[in-house]
Amino acid sequence: MQLNLHLSFNGQCEEAFKFYQQCLGGHIQIMMTHGDSPMADQVPPEWREKILHATLIVGGTALMGADVPPDGYQKPTGFAVTIQTNDEDEADRIFRSLSDSGTVTMPLQRTFWASRFGMAVDRFGIPWMINCGEGV
Repeated sequence: MQLNLHLSFNGQCEEAFKFYQQCLGGHIQIMMTHGDSPMADQVPPEWREKILHATLIVGGTALMGADVPPDGYQKPTGFAVTIQTNDEDEADRIFRSLSDSGTVTMPLQRTFWASRFGMAVDRFGIPWMINCGEGV
């Protein structure tokens, strides 16, 4: 069994996944638009370039996502994508990148369980936690 995360976007999935690939490394395994799918004729023309499914592979984990039609999109709440590393420089770099043009909800800092821990909501509205060191 493998547990993966699927993120919903309000029309920015392609931009977000290219950003995550740059920030986190890995590779985009698939990025299919509605227009590239067998259901292309069932979506409005302005929606055909939106992402039906994307998968970014980072290490052994798949981060998946899609654009949700505006009438069905809901702002992400109640979860955070968590990144765990033992490399403090990498934790610092990832946190800076993810929080750029986003909102820092807890600055990256030393805690009683980690040498670095911080929380941010990125520019696409996705909440992240970075955990580094002792508690990993």
